[in-house]
Amino acid sequence: MSNPILRVLSGTFDSRRIVETVVPQRTLDDVVLPPATRRSLDQALAHVTQHDLIFNRWGLRERHPTSLALAFNFAGAPGTGKTICAEAIAHALGRRLLIVRYDQVESMWMGETPKNIVTTFRLARKENAVLLFDEADSIASRRAVSLDHGFVRETNTVINVLLQEIERFNGVVIFATNLAANFDPAFERRIRTHVLFELPGAPERERIWQLQLHARTPIAEDVDFRALAERYEASGGDIRNAVLKAAMGAAAEPGADGLKVIHQRHFEEGIREVLAAKRVMKQSLMENTSPATELVNELKRGQHQLSALTLPAVMMTSVSALVVALVALALALSH
Repeated sequence: MSNPILRVLSGTFDSRRIVETVVPQRTLDDVVLPPATRRSLDQALAHVTQHDLIFNRWGLRERHPTSLALAFNFAGAPGTGKTICAEAIAHALGRRLLIVRYDQVESMWMGETPKNIVTTFRLARKENAVLLFDEADSIASRRAVSLDHGFVRETNTVINVLLQEIERFNGVVIFATNLAANFDPAFERRIRTHVLFELPGAPERERIWQLQLHARTPIAEDVDFRALAERYEASGGDIRNAVLKAAMGAAAEPGADGLKVIHQRHFEEGIREVLAAKRVMKQSLMENTSPATELVNELKRGQHQLSALTLPAVMMTSVSALVVALVALALALSH
């Protein structure tokens, strides 16, 4: 039978999952990380394993009854392994991973979001789960000073409730974000370790290319993963997508299935397509080179020029009207 709390959080009005409980399968051995990121991650895991020694056997719980939560901030670009590492930490601890997708909670539970945050932590305590707030900048963003609007007060309340729950929680909380700079400053002192997930270097990229393939995957002799790693700077997620595109490209070519293999050109085409798609997604009307921006700037310049031309004319017209009015008033008084 499914968990009743999980059913509530799964949404009455929408079938999409808001909170997802995952039984971890992947370990730290399944993740390829730059050396600095791996060291920070090992330190974060050491905080968890030594938590009992520090707070219980050394008695620091009596001096510090709050702030017992092991809160970690996983910050970095998309596709750099934040979610996988959260799963790996849960696996190392022998616990479930509870993934919280806050954007869905906020969109469907307006007015009830603070209660759902409390319920989420209650569920984590009951299942002894590791909490992962995905895209955490959406929930831990800076609180607003002005409270003129209801939605602003709601956002501030959610952040305050989250901070209180972290203080009371004696477990592991992981915030995964692409925009750590948007965090409210109050979260800084509550986070034990900040782990920066950087883009992998060439040696890590070569290993990632290799790990994306299965022993049964047919690879041509011309495939050179080192060349791919040195030529294309990409995240692990980019490489994963490129491998899938390469496999689809090779499978779609004519001929018997038994003779089809993935060549270097398939991997090259796959990674180029993935990186090109990322460049398209980064385009914005705010870019200086955007034609739309140039048009907007031209219109603004035209408005400024028009204002500069019409302002003296408006002033002259106003002065003339004032003079006429004064003359009329003087004539009326003289009669």
